Amino acid sequence: MSIATINPATGETLRTFEPHSGAHVNEALDKGQAAFHRHRLTSFAERATHMRKAAAILKTECRELGRLMTVEMGKPIKAAVAEAEKCGTACSYYADNAQTFLADQPVEMEGGESWVAFQPLGVVLAIMPWNFPFWQVFRFAAPALMAGNVGILKHASNVPQCALAIEDILRRSGFVEGAFQTLLVGSDKVDGLIADPRVAAVTLTGSEGAGRAVASAAGRNLKKTVVELGGSDPFIVMPSSDIESAVSTAVTARMINNGQSCIAAKRFIIHERIYDDFLRKFVAGVAKIHVGDPMEEKTELGPLATAAIRDELDQQVKRSVAAGAKVLTGGDKLKGNGFYYAPTVLADIPANSPAARDELFGPVASVFKAKDIDHAISIANGTPFGLGASTWTNDRNERDQFVAEIESGLLFINGMVASDARLPFGGVKNSGFGRELGEFGIREFVNIKSVRVVEAKHDNRSSTE
Repeated sequence: MSIATINPATGETLRTFEPHSGAHVNEALDKGQAAFHRHRLTSFAERATHMRKAAAILKTECRELGRLMTVEMGKPIKAAVAEAEKCGTACSYYADNAQTFLADQPVEMEGGESWVAFQPLGVVLAIMPWNFPFWQVFRFAAPALMAGNVGILKHASNVPQCALAIEDILRRSGFVEGAFQTLLVGSDKVDGLIADPRVAAVTLTGSEGAGRAVASAAGRNLKKTVVELGGSDPFIVMPSSDIESAVSTAVTARMINNGQSCIAAKRFIIHERIYDDFLRKFVAGVAKIHVGDPMEEKTELGPLATAAIRDELDQQVKRSVAAGAKVLTGGDKLKGNGFYYAPTVLADIPANSPAARDELFGPVASVFKAKDIDHAISIANGTPFGLGASTWTNDRNERDQFVAEIESGLLFINGMVASDARLPFGGVKNSGFGRELGEFGIREFVNIKSVRVVEAKHDNRSSTE
C-alpha cells in the first residue's frame, strides 16, 4: 500500500509521501534509544508538565486536527473534533495519575525491607490503525511517556498526516528530542523493527491477522507485546430493559465512526418476547441515518476509509444473503463518488454466514432472536472474538449472569461500550491480550521489579577479637 492521503468522500489522492529510508529508520532508532536514557531520568512532575502541554494543544487545535482526520479517513467532523478533545483528556489523566500508579509498593516481610518498583522498558514500537487515528495513538503514548518510555510510531499508511501531526504535538509539548517519533514505512518493515535490539516492546491495534504476525515476531525476539484486535461485539436486549433507550443506543452503537470501530455493537441479540417491536424500531432508526459529506456537521455516517474496505464489506453482505440472510434496509454500495455503503440491517442470519461469525467492519447490523438469557449468552459467546459487550436489563439476576458468563474484556450494562482513560481496555480470545488505559494499561510496559533489602546481622564482638 502506498503512503498517501486519499479523501474517502471523493476518492481523490490529495498527497503522497515517500517512505522513510533505511538510513532514516536507523537514525530514528538511535535517537529514540538516546532519548530514553535522558527521558527515564526526568521526574514525574517534569513529564506531567509536558503532557499537560500536549493536552492543551489537542484541545486548542481540535478543529484543525479534526479536519485532518476527516480528510484522511472519512470520520464525521463532529466525531473527529471530539476525538482530538478526548486525547487531551487522556493526556491530563495520566499527567495527574501516573506517579500514583507507578509508586513503589511496600511488601511486608520480616528481616528487612521489601518493595515493588515500576521502571520503564525503553523504546516501544506502536503499530496503529487508521479508524481512530489520534485516539489509538494517544491512549498508548500518554501512559508510555509518563512511565518513562519513549515511542516509535508506525501508523496506518492511509493516515500519514495524522501520524506526523501527532509527532509534532508531542515535540511542541517539550519532551526530550526523540521521545516520540513517527516512521513512514510500510508493513513489510515491521518484522525488522521488532527484531531490532533497540526496540524493547511492541503494541499493536489492528486485525486478527496483523496481531498474529506481530505477536509471532515479538515472541521470536522475546519482546513484551500488547495486541488489541477485532471484535464482533454482542448487544443483548432483555424484556426488562428500557426498550426505547436500547433502540436509540443500538443505532448509535452500530453506526459510530461509520461502523468502523472494534467495539461497535455488531450482533444484536434480542429476546423473542420483544424481538418484533425492537426490530421494527431499530430498522426505522437505521434507515433514517443521515449519510453525507463528513465535513458537514449534520452528517451522521460518512464513507468507509478505503475502497477495499467498502468492497470487502459488500462481499460479506452478499455472501450472507446468498446463505439465507434477509436485508431489511440497505445492503449495497451507494452510487457516486467516495467509498460509501448504505446503513444496513440483516436478519434471519444462518450460522455459517459471514454476518454470524465474522467482524463486519462497516455500517451493517446483524440481528438474532434469543429464546431466553441462556440462549442469548450462547449466541453472544459463539464467536472467536471477545472484546466488548453491551447488555440491557433491569433484572438484577440477569445482570449478575451477564457479568459472570459473557466472554469479553469489557461489559457495559444499559449503555454503549466505549473506551475511557480510567478503565482498562482490551479483550480475550481472538480479540487479543494485554490492556491499555487505566492503572493496568500504564503497567504493561514497565519492569515490575521486586526489591529486597535484607536486614544486616550485627556482630557485637570488637574488631580486635
